[in-house]
Parts: sequence; structure tokens; C-alpha cells
Amino acid sequence: MSKINVVVLFGGRSSEHSISCATAAGVLGAIDRERYNVIPVGITQQGVFVPAVDDAKHWALTSGELPVVEFEGKTVVWPFDGSRELVVADETGERYILGSIDVVFPVLHGPFGEDGTVQGFLELVGVPYVGNGIFASAAGMDKEFTKALLLQAEVPATPHVVIRRSQWVNDPEMSIARARQLGGLPVFVKPARAGSSVGVSKVKNWDDFAEAISVALEHDSKVVVEHGLVGRELECAVLSSFDDAPTRVSVAGEIIMHGREFYDFEAKYRDNSAELVIPADLSPEQLALMQHIARRAFAAIDGQGLARVDFFLTKDGFFVNEINTMPGFTPISMYPKLWQASGLAYPELIDELISLALEGAK
Repeated sequence: MSKINVVVLFGGRSSEHSISCATAAGVLGAIDRERYNVIPVGITQQGVFVPAVDDAKHWALTSGELPVVEFEGKTVVWPFDGSRELVVADETGERYILGSIDVVFPVLHGPFGEDGTVQGFLELVGVPYVGNGIFASAAGMDKEFTKALLLQAEVPATPHVVIRRSQWVNDPEMSIARARQLGGLPVFVKPARAGSSVGVSKVKNWDDFAEAISVALEHDSKVVVEHGLVGRELECAVLSSFDDAPTRVSVAGEIIMHGREFYDFEAKYRDNSAELVIPADLSPEQLALMQHIARRAFAAIDGQGLARVDFFLTKDGFFVNEINTMPGFTPISMYPKLWQASGLAYPELIDELISLALEGAK
């Protein structure tokens, strides 16, 4: 039986470039080499497609510098002629075939990767790819429209307001007044289209609100301000099923913070201030309800493939905070750990996602 040629696509132009590299490291290290020929392709921070080193350790997060995809004189040329053959061209004009594509595994996070742009590109190329399509990727990336779709589907979502740059510049007092109506402090100020907690601030004093808006606007032209709910922070993993069977949902995991205000970039990737408890201590009824809401949330954005659904459990029940359509995918990330606790090992999870992509292309 011939091997399946899988392009692992990572890096990208977003502020989550290095996190994407770390996710690629996890996939490169765990994918079954007996079943797959792996073709690593990186995207530089300037948006150039380049052949990448097939070495998980090279792309892993360490205590030193963050991994970065660099241009080293060679570019990857994608086929638009139906051939599916990837070509490498160097600065002298010489070209050689890198491989033929059966499926692409895009492990890109943030804008220009997780937001439908690369998904649209791959649709134009005409190759199957792992994960969500154009609409779900775009909707899941944009917190404003994620929440709008959730509320339209009667899925409970965190109370919030959206502030655009023009609104803040022209009438900051009105923007502050709208934020105050959410129900008091604290509030979380977030770029509408960023991930990994980049540009996110927890505001406990209104005197700090303007600075938090300024930080968020460095990453986006609009900001989502969320009321800080008091409750437990829980997550579950969603995975499509074959043959139109019901969407699968994992056990729940809980994030417990030690020494930090919230689950920020450093807590997620650089230190040990976040404790991940899997499975979370929930009653069977609570878990069943959480899984039901996760399925509804996934359906609300027309999801396919995979997602992680993030919740708050308060005295008033569950509230969906975010849907991540390409969650962190390193072996120690919440998404694969949740599936491992649910009986699906990391290499098997990769197999499932690739098989789903190929089934969807039939």
C-alpha cells in the first residue's frame, strides 16, 4: 500500500508564528512515518512559502529563542494546473519537484492562516486539507462574529461589546460607557482576530482601560471587551465523525491558574503557572450538558474537522467564551491531551484528522 503524501504547513504572518512552529513540531514528531510521507512547508513572517527542515526538535519551543521560519534562498511553488506537484525554485531559477500532494495539514494559528485565508488558497489549489473550511475558519477567528453566531443559535456566550478603532478615536467616552454597562469589573480586552492571548489585558481599574484598548489595537482594528465572569475555566475538544455520524466531543479539562491573573501567552507556553486538570471534576449531568453545548457551538459556525470550545462554568451555568478552529496541537496542548484522556492517542488523532480530510474530498 503506497504512502499518503502529507504537507505539514506552518509558520505564517501572524503574531502566533512561533506557536505554529511548535504545533508543527508536535505533528512532525508523532505522525506515523509508515503510513505517511511528510513534506514540511514553512511560511515566513513575510508570507513566503519555503521548504522546511523535517526535524521536530528544530521547531519545538524551548527556554531560549522562539522558532522562526526563515527564507534561505528557496521558495515553494504551488500547483494551479491540477498536477498537485509541489516545486522548489531557488534564486538561480533552478527548479525541482518537492513532492506530490495528497493532503495538506495546515497547523497555522491566527490571521493569514487560521482565518480562512489559507483555506481559500488551498481550495484554489484544489487539494484536500485538514480542519475547518473557509467560513468556519473566518467565523471562528473573529470573536465578534463567533459570538453573534453563537447567540443566534441560542448558545450561551460571554457578555461583550465590540469597539472599533474609529469609535475609540472619535468617541472614547461612549466606548467606555458601553464597556461599563457589561456589569462591572474586571473586563477582558481582546483583539477581535488574534489568538494565544496575544494583546489581551485584564482590566481591574477603569483608569487602565484606555491602555488596554491601545494594546489590543496594536493587533487589530477592532476590540472585543468581555465581562469577566466568575467561575471555572473549562475546555473540551471537538472532532468530526465519519459518514455523517454525530460530532464527537472529548471529556472536559479545567485550567487552574497559579500566580497569574489569567491564562495568558506566558502561562500557555513559557512557564508552569497553569495547571491543566484532565478530566475536570464534573458531574455526569454537567459533562453531558457541556458536550451538548460544544456540539451546538461547533454546528453554529458550520465547523468541520476539529475545534476546541472554551467555557466558563458560573453559578448561572455554562457560557462559551471562544471556539478555536486550529487549537494548539503539541503533545502537551489541551486539545490532544483531552482526546488522549478520551481514549484517542496523539498519533491516532492525527490519523483521524487526515482521514476526515480525505473523506471530505471524495
